[in-house]
Amino acid sequence: MKKATQILMAVIMITLIGTTGISMADSTPYGAAGAALDENLTIEEMLNYAIKDEYLAKAEYESIMAEFDTQRPYSNIIKSEATHISLLIPLFETYDFEIPFNDAATKVVLPDTLAETYTIGIEAEIANIEMYELFLDEVLPDDIRVVFERLKSASENHLKAFENASNRISGVRGLRGKNR
Repeated sequence: MKKATQILMAVIMITLIGTTGISMADSTPYGAAGAALDENLTIEEMLNYAIKDEYLAKAEYESIMAEFDTQRPYSNIIKSEATHISLLIPLFETYDFEIPFNDAATKVVLPDTLAETYTIGIEAEIANIEMYELFLDEVLPDDIRVVFERLKSASENHLKAFENASNRISGVRGLRGKNR
């Protein structure tokens, strides 16, 4: 019921925004989606997009585990997302930026099947990698560059985990499988 209510509210909000031009108080796209649309990124904006994307990934994966009563690969990746957040927080403190409030759980909309969650995970990690690539094209202080590089690398590992999970559930074997 909760999932249906969330989906209904999302559809209503999208319809209102699309048909009437009504906007929410903060209509800025969240995380990687916002970064992809921002043409003039500042250090503070990059950090905000990054931490919000990490918040969102953690919230999504926690919701998936609860909804579908599953563990791997989500349990391992959730731990990584918490580490990613803990790597970003000191940068906010170093540069005296306010750490954004974590409201990511309110933005999670779950699909109907576990198989679809892997597709969502793949898409989320691709967007996350692209976000960090975008940031790494900018002139950055060394401490921020190192963290962004580390987070991009971790997302590449998460992407592989989701691809493997998706392949397992669909019966596809990798190159190392017996069907080579």
